[in-house]
Amino acid sequence: MYDWDKLSFYYHPIFLEHLAGIDHPESPDRLRIIMRYLKEQGVWDRLTIKTPEPADLKWIRTNHSPSYIESVEAACRHAPAFLDGGDTIVTEKSYLAALHGVGACLSGVDDLLAGDYHSAFCLIRPPGHHAEYSEAMGFCLFNNVAIAARYALDRYALQRIFIIDWDVHQGNGTHHSFYSEAEVFFVSIHQWPLYPGIGAEHETGRGVGAGYTLNIPLPPNQGDEVYLAAFTDRIIPAMRRYHPDLLILSAGFDAHQGDPLAQMNLTTEVFAELTRLLRREMLPRGGKVLSVLEGGYHTLNLAESLLAHLQALVEPL
Repeated sequence: MYDWDKLSFYYHPIFLEHLAGIDHPESPDRLRIIMRYLKEQGVWDRLTIKTPEPADLKWIRTNHSPSYIESVEAACRHAPAFLDGGDTIVTEKSYLAALHGVGACLSGVDDLLAGDYHSAFCLIRPPGHHAEYSEAMGFCLFNNVAIAARYALDRYALQRIFIIDWDVHQGNGTHHSFYSEAEVFFVSIHQWPLYPGIGAEHETGRGVGAGYTLNIPLPPNQGDEVYLAAFTDRIIPAMRRYHPDLLILSAGFDAHQGDPLAQMNLTTEVFAELTRLLRREMLPRGGKVLSVLEGGYHTLNLAESLLAHLQALVEPL
């Protein structure tokens, strides 16, 4: 039923070293429980698991200032250390984990554009969508999806990349990365009001990027029907008009009911249905989907939702 050979899956044990020994919502247990669940469900051994290399700094510099990158490395040498006002902390191996996380995303782009896979998933941490050009935010160090998009634009000369961020928190770092550009269309569907405090509907881009940002803020306690309607009525039509060469997902699962950091009411199955909708839309355009883990802090809900998402990435359409 599932064509697992068409999914390139990235993981490295270094991701468990970030925040090791620290009491924090974005803990190594998130990945441990995901992996244990995938093994229990008989999926782990069917995955094509690839071990990423650390990203070359030249690609990270396409989206972050050199001084900021150096500051992250320096903080890890004096770990544990806070990089912002209190929620983004690093430990000794955090810089290396972040480099490997970016490396996973770049290799995922390589796999998709080589034509051997139609989907790639990066089981990585730390997450990235809140990371700004020169500032850590919201548990994020380097903006994995933004760097992957710039890599695809620069190395492969793609013309149009569509990023969808369905993490319950608006992806401010990605939003700002491409707010004045037309080569990347950025969509965020998120709870409002909630951290990080941007993502109003009127924020649609600037200059040549005007019209290439779509924010869909939603009040708390919305469920599957609201999300499905937003995708069907707004996001899919925007994709159809844009004709993307590549779809990148900031795949956070913290809009799931029961997540401790938000108040949305999505079920596990809706993440599969949203994935199916997007895959169907991408099929005429080569079907290339890169999915990257962001948030999700109820570990069992996270594991179940991620499996549903993976299955929808590889099931026949």
